[in-house]
Amino acid sequence: MRKVLLTFALLILLVVGIAAVWIFQGPKISLYLDRHGIDETSSEKITSVEYQGGGTGGTMFANRTLLFLDSVIPPAQAPSIGSTKDDKLAIAVGGKVFPLGPLAAGSDTSSERLSATPDPGDEATLTLGHSRIYWPNPFELNFMTGVTPSWKRHTYQRLRWTKPNGSKLEMVWRYQQYYYDRDGWANPTMTHEGETGLIQVRITP
Repeated sequence: MRKVLLTFALLILLVVGIAAVWIFQGPKISLYLDRHGIDETSSEKITSVEYQGGGTGGTMFANRTLLFLDSVIPPAQAPSIGSTKDDKLAIAVGGKVFPLGPLAAGSDTSSERLSATPDPGDEATLTLGHSRIYWPNPFELNFMTGVTPSWKRHTYQRLRWTKPNGSKLEMVWRYQQYYYDRDGWANPTMTHEGETGLIQVRITP
């Protein structure tokens, strides 16, 4: 009898321990597992790009999807965006420049709003997705509305751009998404200081 009780007690402790780890370390576990794959919810070919800003920071539209450039999470480097000598919209980071495509007719290179279309032969896609693992959120309180999310997960925006010569641009954004018992999953681009924003900018020659 004592052995059965001891086994039962150990089982309860194990369950409580797993639950505690899931609650308090859920975001870190999710981030680790995200390295090995996420659930993709949509993927579309990029046919137009528009940049609004002063060369660093600002925002970028890939088709109609808004991509924020103001929050860059180390070790990612903040990219610079502007026009090249041959009137192409380009992104630069780490001393490397990646031309996206020719500026739209009538574009003013001195303005803070530039738009372009991909070069012929480019393969450019924007993929949206989220973590496969969610984590519970039992202790958060909202004294303003009384409504708090019961679950959270990470969401991702991934831009991949490949030139016919093999050069590549990859940009990845990470955010959080909250789940409410009454309304379901909310805005997929919730911010969390120091953890969300542009997490990767890579140009491969």
